[in-house]
Amino acid sequence: MIEKLITITGVEPVEVLGANDSNLRLIRSLFPKLNLVARGDTVKVTGPAEELSRFEERFGELMAHVARYNELPRKVLDDIMGGAERGENGDEADVLVYGNAGLRVKARTLNQQKLVKAVEGSDMVFAIGPAGTGKTYTAVALAVKALKERKVRRIILTRPAVEAGENLGFLPGDLREKLDPYLQPLYDALKEMIPATRLADHLDEGIIQIAPLAFMRGRTLDHAFVILDEAQNATLPQLKMFLTRMGRNAKFVITGDVTQVDLPDRQPSGLMPAVHMLRNIEGISVIELDEKDVIRHELVTRVLGAFKELENKDRK
Repeated sequence: MIEKLITITGVEPVEVLGANDSNLRLIRSLFPKLNLVARGDTVKVTGPAEELSRFEERFGELMAHVARYNELPRKVLDDIMGGAERGENGDEADVLVYGNAGLRVKARTLNQQKLVKAVEGSDMVFAIGPAGTGKTYTAVALAVKALKERKVRRIILTRPAVEAGENLGFLPGDLREKLDPYLQPLYDALKEMIPATRLADHLDEGIIQIAPLAFMRGRTLDHAFVILDEAQNATLPQLKMFLTRMGRNAKFVITGDVTQVDLPDRQPSGLMPAVHMLRNIEGISVIELDEKDVIRHELVTRVLGAFKELENKDRK
C-alpha cells in the first residue's frame, strides 16, 4: 500500500469533484481498492501501487477535459474513470494520440468510434452533426496520429472564410490576421495534441498548413491528411473544387453542421447535396453524429433538443 497526494491544477476543484463531492463519490465507486480523501485542491490517494498509478493517469485526463470544456458531464466521467475496469491493452488501444499535459485523446461515443473506423477504411469521409459532437476534434486527432505514424507527410486544415454574415474586409490587420479568427478552432485542437515548439516548427515548415478554402484552388494534395471543417458554409461548386484536389495517398475528412449555415445572400449550402450524391460511391463513407455525441456542457444537449423540436413543429 502506498499513499500519494494529487493536486488539482488548472481548474477549480469543485468542477472536478462535483458539488458536495458528488463526482468524487462516483469516482470512489469506480476505484473500490483505493481510499480517496479530498481536502481543498488536494486529493490523498491510498492503495495498491498499480491501481493508484492507473487512477492518477485517469484523473489527469479528467482535469484536462474540464480545462478544455469547463464542465464534466456524467457520461464523460464514466468513460474516463471507468476505463480502469477494462483491460489495460484494450484501453490503450483506444487512444488516438497522447496530447499535452497527459491528455489522452480518443473517441468517446459510439458515433465518434464509427468515425475513426470510417477514416481507417475509407479515403474520403463526411462527418455530419451538430455542434459539440467532436467532429473536428476527432478528425484533427486522426490527422495528428497519421502524421506521427508517418502515414502522411503533412496535415492540411481548411475552412470557408464565412461566419455569420461578417466580412473579412472589415476586420483589422493583414490577410493572416484577418483569417486567423476563422481558423482558431483548428489551432486550438492542435495546441492540445502537439507541444507548442514542435507545432510552431511544423507550421513554419509547412508540415501543418491552415488556410481558407479558397486557397485550395489549383492545388493537388498528395501524401496529406486534409480536413475541410464547417463544410456547410461551402457551396456545391466550392465542394467540387475541394474534393477534386485529392492526390495520391491522401485522406479527406469533411465535417459540417447543416443546422448552422452562414452563407450570405441565401446561397444554398452544397454539403448535403454532395453527401446525397456521393454517399454510395465506393471508398467514401458518411458518418452522422447527433445529440447523444455531445461532450460539452450537458445544457448543450438540451439546447439542441429544443431547437430540433422547434424545427420539427415548423415542418408540420
